[in-house]
Amino acid sequence: MQHATEQRRLIEISERAREELRRLLVEHQGEADGIRLGVKGGGCSGLSYVLDFSNEREGDHVVEQDGIRFFLDRKSAIYLKGILLDYQEGLRGKGFVFRNPNASNTCGCGESFSI
Repeated sequence: MQHATEQRRLIEISERAREELRRLLVEHQGEADGIRLGVKGGGCSGLSYVLDFSNEREGDHVVEQDGIRFFLDRKSAIYLKGILLDYQEGLRGKGFVFRNPNASNTCGCGESFSI
């Protein structure tokens, strides 16, 4: 487990995302200690984002912002360093939006990327 000031720059979250995550964590209280943010193979651009309730695992990077704990495995941390997690509502529905400065290509739906 790594807790450090530099880890804080690993993820940024918008105020809207923060509010929605807090609401969801209260709604699912007792199910998990925080939010897992990661990547997995798949999607139309090669890598897909993972956002789910989770508990801390051995080797995780742990980033805490305003009482919300994020867990990232080592591989995901490399691909997601500097990511901005946002939450938007609109005509195409509502949901979390990933703004990844490391992505060289992002699919139209915004849920997968390549480096």
